[in-house]
Amino acid sequence: MQPKTYQTRIYYEDTDCGGIVYHANYLKYCERARSEWFFAQGILPQQNNIGFVVKNMNLDFLSPAKLGDLLTIHTEILEQKNASITLKQTILRESLSKQTQTKKPIFVAIITLVCFESTAQKITKIPQWTKDIFNTPHQNQIN
Repeated sequence: MQPKTYQTRIYYEDTDCGGIVYHANYLKYCERARSEWFFAQGILPQQNNIGFVVKNMNLDFLSPAKLGDLLTIHTEILEQKNASITLKQTILRESLSKQTQTKKPIFVAIITLVCFESTAQKITKIPQWTKDIFNTPHQNQIN
């Protein structure tokens, strides 16, 4: 499957009283991008009683997004272990100018997910079929 780009636009519902994106919404955008990436790879929620849950997040807010901005979320795999995967997600703001088409990084998240077995309610090893998907060339990022 080809890598995909996840984009979202900023609407009134995304902003705070100051007219900029409320800080927690950046996490929603990253979650949507991760979910779409997993769905595109055939990794469906609770398939074979496993899923991925967030263990750790390191967030860096670089610049605010505002009403009307078009954002692109770029996701890449940084590290895989037996039961976890660490991703880097960068949110880029596209220039609204028709003269120049630029994308500026405004948010970076380093997120560690663990594989979770839902029936036993415990962390488990990532199944081989899932590792194979993660290791397939051009499947480790959405650009």
